[in-house]
Amino acid sequence: MNVSLILIILLIGAFATYLVGDKLASKVALFFSLAALGCSVVLTNHFLAGESISLINAWITQPKISFALNADGLAIAMLLLTVALTPIIIFSSFGNEYKNAKGFYALILFMAFAMTGTFLAADGLLYYIFWELALIPIYFIALIWGNGDSEERRKAVVKFFIYTLAGSLFMLVAFIYLYQKAGSFLIEDLYKLNLSACEQLWIFLAFFLAYAIKIPIIPFHTWQANVYQKAPTVGTMLLSGIMLKMGLYSVIRWQLPLAPLAAKEYMNIFIALGIAGVIYGSIVALRQKDLKKLLAYSSLAHVGLIAAGTYTLTIDGLRGAVLQMIAHGFVVVGLFFAAEVIFRRFETRNISEMGGIRIQSPKFTSMFLILVLASVALPSTFNFVGEFTVLYSLSQINVWFAVLGGTTIILGAYYMLKMFQHVMLGDKNAKTFADVTINEGISLVVIIAVLIFFGFYPKPITDLITPSLETILNVINKN
Repeated sequence: MNVSLILIILLIGAFATYLVGDKLASKVALFFSLAALGCSVVLTNHFLAGESISLINAWITQPKISFALNADGLAIAMLLLTVALTPIIIFSSFGNEYKNAKGFYALILFMAFAMTGTFLAADGLLYYIFWELALIPIYFIALIWGNGDSEERRKAVVKFFIYTLAGSLFMLVAFIYLYQKAGSFLIEDLYKLNLSACEQLWIFLAFFLAYAIKIPIIPFHTWQANVYQKAPTVGTMLLSGIMLKMGLYSVIRWQLPLAPLAAKEYMNIFIALGIAGVIYGSIVALRQKDLKKLLAYSSLAHVGLIAAGTYTLTIDGLRGAVLQMIAHGFVVVGLFFAAEVIFRRFETRNISEMGGIRIQSPKFTSMFLILVLASVALPSTFNFVGEFTVLYSLSQINVWFAVLGGTTIILGAYYMLKMFQHVMLGDKNAKTFADVTINEGISLVVIIAVLIFFGFYPKPITDLITPSLETILNVINKN
């Protein structure tokens, strides 16, 4: 039994969802996503018991390409994030109706398949294939089922597609160069290469372009806000909750170990770029009148801090970054879903047209407040654990990095609480806000439960990821 089973379940689920037709598509997609989650939990237990659940098979002999899946603690953590959020995202969509639902839900499962493959791949070319495959379904989800003017949506989505694809081509060139040096795409063979400082710099920059666009890190962020706004909420949750983590994960798994000399030499520059994203995202979020755009720029600020943590090259920085990736995945999905709940009732995303929800739905208001507080890293929430660890790692490099990075908490608290005040409080709105449905309540409660549980007890995750991160740090520090 190995992790390829998860890929098989998700891929079969995508085809089955499409074949059953529109009426049953959502339920079949939910079933297969839950099956993938269940099997992932079982496989994780096998891994914790000391069994190997990785896979390596020869695939193509010339060039030498292997179908290799690596299931260490870091990969398993990202696998669990993907297969946990996918059923939540699917279940949260039950309150909407979609034309060609079979295509919509099949694309969600296919995207989960590709993202899972990206996190597990241990062969450079296989990784690149999964990386590019993940782009195809989100392109169609955003283009066909998105919001707003169709022409504006098309421009935003095409820009995102071309931007991401162009950045990825540099990564492909880097992999081809590494193959010529190692005679293999296997990650363990690539780790053994002794590249010169000049070679490492070019490899580092090639990977950086691909990852900086995907995450995104400024100044490569220009696609993000418009796509988050124009995509359907399900698409936005997939992008912000899981897909951008592909870039952050890949920095740790591929970029830093393959070019450690460049990472050490230019560490301060890339930490500064991450922190610049924190400050820029927070300031721009302050000015937003559209709720989805505000949350998009808030996400930009938070992932900037995560990126800064990865480039510290310390165990605290890497561990804090991974913890914050997972925490951010849950909280941002919860926030975008809460925005969708409001849109279903008020049919607007303009913050100035909201308000007075607390009077009509105190339960929803309470849940939304918990998500807001988790987003600003209130102690006892999962986000606090990750952000505090990242800030601590930044202080080890330079105390001013920690001070500037901490603005994400200060400015975040200001614009998020201000948004909460305008959206939830005030006099009763002329529009009726029906209380949350059972489906909506379950989705929000599950997310909140995860954020609070791991806020108090993050040990299972830290124990899972720390050995893998220490191994990667050893590879980085051997040069």
